[in-house]
Amino acid sequence: MDDSELASEMPGNTTMAGSTLQEDELRLIKLERQKECLKQLSVNASLPPEPYCPAIFDGWSCWPNTPAGTTAYTPCPSFVTGFDPTLIAHKECEPNGTWFMHPETHKVWSNYTTCVNRVDYSWQQQLNVIYETGYTISLIALLISLGILTYFRSLRCARITLHMNLFASFALNNVLWLIWYGSVVANVKLLFNNGLMCRFLHVILHYYLLTNYAWMLCEGIYLHTLLVSAFTSEHKLVKWLMGFGWPVPAIIVTIYAALRATSDDPADTLQCWISEGNYIFMLVYPVCVSTLLNLLFLCNIVRVLLTKLRAGPAIGTQPSRSMLQAFRATLLLVPLLGLHYLVIPFRPEKGHPWEKAYDVMSAITASFQGLCVAILFCFCNGEVIAQFKRKWEGTAFARKRANSCTATTVSFVRSTAGPMAGEEKV
Repeated sequence: MDDSELASEMPGNTTMAGSTLQEDELRLIKLERQKECLKQLSVNASLPPEPYCPAIFDGWSCWPNTPAGTTAYTPCPSFVTGFDPTLIAHKECEPNGTWFMHPETHKVWSNYTTCVNRVDYSWQQQLNVIYETGYTISLIALLISLGILTYFRSLRCARITLHMNLFASFALNNVLWLIWYGSVVANVKLLFNNGLMCRFLHVILHYYLLTNYAWMLCEGIYLHTLLVSAFTSEHKLVKWLMGFGWPVPAIIVTIYAALRATSDDPADTLQCWISEGNYIFMLVYPVCVSTLLNLLFLCNIVRVLLTKLRAGPAIGTQPSRSMLQAFRATLLLVPLLGLHYLVIPFRPEKGHPWEKAYDVMSAITASFQGLCVAILFCFCNGEVIAQFKRKWEGTAFARKRANSCTATTVSFVRSTAGPMAGEEKV
């Protein structure tokens, strides 16, 4: 956000242009701040020597009576997008006792350009580059994986069906995140308007975020059920999991959206809901529960696998190679996928030396999840690799056979046609 963009959103004498809130919410906040301003002025009722600039509420902040030729200072408002409340705004009083007027708008103007933390803004832009790069790479890998699993029909089974649903949820989530960063986060005016569509995008985005973890939990439930309850019908199990993976996140997100939409707290309703708000726990808790359940499932799977492998054939059916591969992939993915949510309680405070390291870790683990899923469940899947080898060997064999047939045909034609022109008979 440069100074010209910021200046266009500055409040004038009595109006507040470019609000981050809806009109009703803005009206309430403005009235509350006006009341606070009147209280402050009534406590300090002494007037400076004339000429002086009279006290004024500009729509964002309260400015006291200020002697001519001096500058008034006030903390930056916390409810404006991109403003750091720890910084200071200022307003200049001209030598003739009038407030400074902006040369372009010719209206009384408060200088809030100092409210933007340029260093932090630049850092956030760099983080956004990491997010966008990670989500783009992950999306490409996921689309390739879906194409591979769709192309090789011989791979179709219950486990691959779960993988494909997991890939689809990650791909949709990545697309929505790219739209969010490209059209919402980078668009100051859209954030300030706080329209219905950008809030709807926020809700859909977090729905698909929850489906990622729901389908990871489905993967864990599937492995655990097949290994612990060997006689379970895979077809029925997949049906139950399909009824869990998509609808349950929808219920959670609907409750979350309803809570935010009916909240009176500006932190829940401003700037396209880009801030975490008071109800972020509705999204964080299900993810943490999903990750912890998967860890419990995997611990029990490890116990069962070790028991079966140590006991040998006497214990009964041994775990298949494909199941062991799926287990290893899930074991690696579960802590990775939920890592940045599990460490949220340990998030460093603002300005802490570890804050940037935490932000980078969160950006990498969140944006490259799709790539990790595609690598572990598709590109490194033994069955997929076997299909590619079979396809390659079949193509190479067909090419070799075709070349052999061509050479035989040419040889046969030459031998039956006799000597070519210019050759002598012996």
